[in-house]
Amino acid sequence: MQQLIFATNNAHKLEEVQAKAGDHIKLLSLNDIGCHDDIAETGLTFNENASIKSNYIYHKYKLNCFGDDSGLEIAALNNEPGIYSARYAGTYGNHEANMDKVLEKLKELTNRKARFRTVISLIWNGTEHFFEGTVEGTIRTQRSGTAGFGYDPIFQPDGYDITFAEMSMDEKNRISHRGRAVDQLIAFLNTQTTV
Repeated sequence: MQQLIFATNNAHKLEEVQAKAGDHIKLLSLNDIGCHDDIAETGLTFNENASIKSNYIYHKYKLNCFGDDSGLEIAALNNEPGIYSARYAGTYGNHEANMDKVLEKLKELTNRKARFRTVISLIWNGTEHFFEGTVEGTIRTQRSGTAGFGYDPIFQPDGYDITFAEMSMDEKNRISHRGRAVDQLIAFLNTQTTV
């Protein structure tokens, strides 16, 4: 089985990506390789933040790896929260407060179009490759569902009448931004002989 470092300790992300990768690729988290460094996401774009993570790990451990950055972009809010999605309300990872802030800002607005976007930076034998996935949708006026994480309870993808948080992981993975980016990553890895 091929091994690849995923520059994250987010268990939800790791689980989603491993589900897509299947049995022929074993993902290792930062914890798995003993990396407890705080990798500061100081970039101004998803590409820059994903690249910061993958380059840090590759140059420190000399292992093929990838990093990702994802976020919610809301049309009526000039694509906020964007790269600040995980800390939109001020505290990193406070999903409830982040959703509250989005719902409050959209309260008087009729345009609720939004999209999730993921960019993956893979460093493969010293060369960097980027993969991107998006999914279009709308922001609900209130939460619905308990699965998933982040903004999933308020994001309804186009063509569905349920939120990401009401979908099974398999269902979400088939259409999600991260799933689409990971599909491209895996397609690339399948063209290589070793990881």
